[in-house]
Amino acid sequence: MDLEPGFHHNHLKKQSWTTVLTLAYQSLGVVYGDLSTSPLYVFKSTFAEDIQHSETNEEIFGALSFIFWTLTLVPLLKYVFIVLKADDNGEGGTFALYSLLCRHARVGSLPSCQLADEELSSYKHETTNLALTSFGSRLKSMLEKYRVLQRFLLVLALVGACMVIGDGVLTPALSVFSAVSGVELAMAKEHHKCKIPSSEAMFADLGHFSQLSIQIAFTSFVYPSLILAYMGQAAYLSQHHAIKNDYQIGFYISVPKTLRVPVLLIAILAAVVGSQAIITGTFSIIKQCSSLGCFPRVKIVHTNSKFHGQIYIPEINWILMTLCLAVTIGFRDTKRMGNASGLAVITVMLVTTCLMSLIIVLCWHQSVFLAIGFVVFFGMIEALYFSASLIKFLEGAWVPIALSLIFMLVMYVWHYGTLKKYEFDVQNKVSVDWLLGLGPTLGIVRVRGIGLVHTELVSGIPAIFSHFVTNLPAFHQVLIFLCVKSVPVPHVRHEERFLVGRIGTREYRVYRCIVRYGYRDVHKDDVEFEKDLVCSIAEFIKKQKDGCIPDGNGKMGNDEEVMRVVGTHEEIRTNYEDGPEADEIKPVKKRVRFVVPESPEMDGDSRAELRDLMEAREAGVAYILGHSYVKAKQGSSYEFLRRNSRPSTDTLTVPHASTLEFLYEERMTLLYYI
Repeated sequence: MDLEPGFHHNHLKKQSWTTVLTLAYQSLGVVYGDLSTSPLYVFKSTFAEDIQHSETNEEIFGALSFIFWTLTLVPLLKYVFIVLKADDNGEGGTFALYSLLCRHARVGSLPSCQLADEELSSYKHETTNLALTSFGSRLKSMLEKYRVLQRFLLVLALVGACMVIGDGVLTPALSVFSAVSGVELAMAKEHHKCKIPSSEAMFADLGHFSQLSIQIAFTSFVYPSLILAYMGQAAYLSQHHAIKNDYQIGFYISVPKTLRVPVLLIAILAAVVGSQAIITGTFSIIKQCSSLGCFPRVKIVHTNSKFHGQIYIPEINWILMTLCLAVTIGFRDTKRMGNASGLAVITVMLVTTCLMSLIIVLCWHQSVFLAIGFVVFFGMIEALYFSASLIKFLEGAWVPIALSLIFMLVMYVWHYGTLKKYEFDVQNKVSVDWLLGLGPTLGIVRVRGIGLVHTELVSGIPAIFSHFVTNLPAFHQVLIFLCVKSVPVPHVRHEERFLVGRIGTREYRVYRCIVRYGYRDVHKDDVEFEKDLVCSIAEFIKKQKDGCIPDGNGKMGNDEEVMRVVGTHEEIRTNYEDGPEADEIKPVKKRVRFVVPESPEMDGDSRAELRDLMEAREAGVAYILGHSYVKAKQGSSYEFLRRNSRPSTDTLTVPHASTLEFLYEERMTLLYYI
């Protein structure tokens, strides 16, 4: 299951034990599907190469000791008791750690960040009351000052994200290949080696469950079960030395023959569930990267209307399918697939260890020695597995590296191009003074209706608007500059989503509305979005006094605009035109009639302004979209990605009948070929 929007870790603490235990039970298949199947091959792969099973059983007990301490130190100690506490308002994964660092050190990758974003309740989520240490202060200053360190931090997060995507290609291929190969292949020598599966999954899937439920599931069921399974295998092998083939040293040889087929089917089912989980996780990673400006825009389909995290991305699904088929056909054995998957998993673990060291200093405000101890202790353990995986570079481990380089190139090129385009838009924006100089009529005829001008700028007037004024003989009586942007938090509470301001005086009827979404939030449909947008502006008008916003309630923009956070929980009264019920919000799409409330505290100017807004809403809403085409250098990778990605306005599910589109060419030269 998934959580409703805005339902993060702080709320999970208030859940009943029944809900927590239910989540713990559900996490067994999603989080631990791959880890639970590890006893099938670990002992067998350990003795598949050079290690021999002697009569003294030293090798058996040595392997058991190695397995025990690995499970105890990495999944149990590192992830369950340490890493899970570094959640981003209930969300986990590599980008959740990166998001935390961006907010605490102000090194965000989003160019449209504002000071007002730091006032979000989820943005200010603190995990400690300790003051930042002197080294932490110097480290924070260095990260904020030097762009090269910011880029290194971004690249580190991208490496982890790309390796997760690579695992999303390899794990399904490995599971499907094992499923169709039968019992004989499941016990063959060519099985995968040296993998630590799914320890990272318990952190990456944190947003789907809760910290407490995952801790309960692992400590009370998964960890004891795995230890008992390995101990049982070791006990059996220590008493049975007369094994014909060394590849039979594994799980199935210790299972009675009558139960081997049912156990195999259960194992295949667990592997398939684990594969589905990693595919879903890949979709989530892509969505997070796209929201933070690090991946080309793709179509995101929400498969469940109640739970926000259940998404499907058709383009990525086709790419994963193609790559999975290519890996399966190219390798044709699970040994090389396992080598590749093992390198992907252990690389993500190393990235998590590095980012966690920064979290300890910058977010938890702990001593630098504690961070160094964390890196040295867990980094040395994971470095052993990493070096063992690199030895198998020519035997399949090159695949995740190649896939990661391709995805990293795509991500970095798109991020670089997006930043340059935004910088160009900022440099060429029109001053607010120019707009105000046109007068309240903007120099053209104002007709009934609301005109929504979509822009990526959070201040100033987009250059394309001057083309609107020049080429259109008339414009709407209410003009709204709409900016829909992402902020580096997983969720934005509904009452904090809209940041509303006025451009000019009341007579202009020109507003700016910035709609903020977290990287895990769902964008509403056009009917609900229009209703919330109009209600937020109406609340902004109602709460003003003498045309001004009281000090302390707003944030000043670059063009001397005062922006105010307006919640729509105090909505003005609404009536449905084709329904007998009044003041009731139904889950069906119906046109809404807004009624101006009678309030003795509202002055005449505010009442007139509110009435104009309601009349304009009744007349209809027109979406004015300006498509800007960036002329990059010939042969540029960004140009190719831009042409094959969705436009920035694709997140707005606007009706085509209410859309007015302009084409606008921007001549921008990128600094170098990318």
